[in-house]
Amino acid sequence: QVQLVESGGSLVQAGGSLRLSCRASGRRFSTYSMAWFRQAPGKEREFVARFPPSGIITYADSVKGRFTISRDNAKNTVYLQMNSLKPEDTAVYYCTAGSIYVGSHAYWGQGTQVTVSS
Repeated sequence: QVQLVESGGSLVQAGGSLRLSCRASGRRFSTYSMAWFRQAPGKEREFVARFPPSGIITYADSVKGRFTISRDNAKNTVYLQMNSLKPEDTAVYYCTAGSIYVGSHAYWGQGTQVTVSS
């Protein structure tokens, strides 16, 4: 079992930056594929970025060039650096963990709110 706790969400003006963190409990963090999703009010949850153990990072087209996902296996933490924020980035951001054994996104955090004002 893996527990995920996100932090770093806040209210920020358009054009600003935020860094989200997600700390995982348990061992073998380095073997998990970590990802970020988001859900805006009235919309479906959508993929943002993924950082698997292979290091082959993927991003949603909507955030490419603005967001950067990274991980520190020694700290059991994955980050999402968000730059040039837009009002449409407003959402609850969720961290996920998974593997081929338990499923790609078997574990979810509780989410952290990001609000971008225009």
